[in-house]
Amino acid sequence: MNIQEAHNAFNKQDYKTALKLYTKLADEGNPTAQTCLGYMYQQGLGCDTDEAKTLELYTKAAEAKEPIALFNLGVLYANGLGGVEHDQFKAFEYFLESAIRENVQAMYEVAYRLERGLGCEANFSEAAFWYEEGAKRGDARCFNNLGVLYKDGTGVIQDYQKAFICFDRAAKANLPEGWYNLGLMYDSGLGCEEDHEKALECARKAAFMGHEKAKKIIRQLQEEGKIVF
Repeated sequence: MNIQEAHNAFNKQDYKTALKLYTKLADEGNPTAQTCLGYMYQQGLGCDTDEAKTLELYTKAAEAKEPIALFNLGVLYANGLGGVEHDQFKAFEYFLESAIRENVQAMYEVAYRLERGLGCEANFSEAAFWYEEGAKRGDARCFNNLGVLYKDGTGVIQDYQKAFICFDRAAKANLPEGWYNLGLMYDSGLGCEEDHEKALECARKAAFMGHEKAKKIIRQLQEEGKIVF
């Protein structure tokens, strides 16, 4: 039996079979199976939710440096969930271990925390490094936040063209914040030709996707009679 059989059962939502297969592999010490089984107990898929088992399985897998288990433990500590106390420092350690092992979600979390000094000392250049690593792997949030750093010259040399490219990539991945920031760039002609029509189009897209600041801008323009819809 290999783990793909367990994954196949899980993907078909045959949770009873997946639980059985993951349990067997987890008992044999397979860290990926331990992680998946921990997730099933966390979400109550094919079983009752069990915080103690979730924590035990994630911890075992994390000892084997399984990236997703490390990330999931980071989430638990960051939010004080799953029977652990809220601890931003432990959360950062787990996220960093996961990021080093190529987990893109963890790269974003590490960068975000370095930018804001959550569970670590704030370090903008390190934040930029991890945002860039996540962006290289296509993460829209990393593109957007890296764009903000380039726009403001925080932790990197200010570069409006790079900021524009980052926001453009985030927008093309349909991140509302990306559309909003791209609109600001067009509106001010930063890193691009000034284009108020394109700025408005970007703001509309962000607003349609629920971005509050963009919705406010569109509403204000409507009230002023500057746009019809």
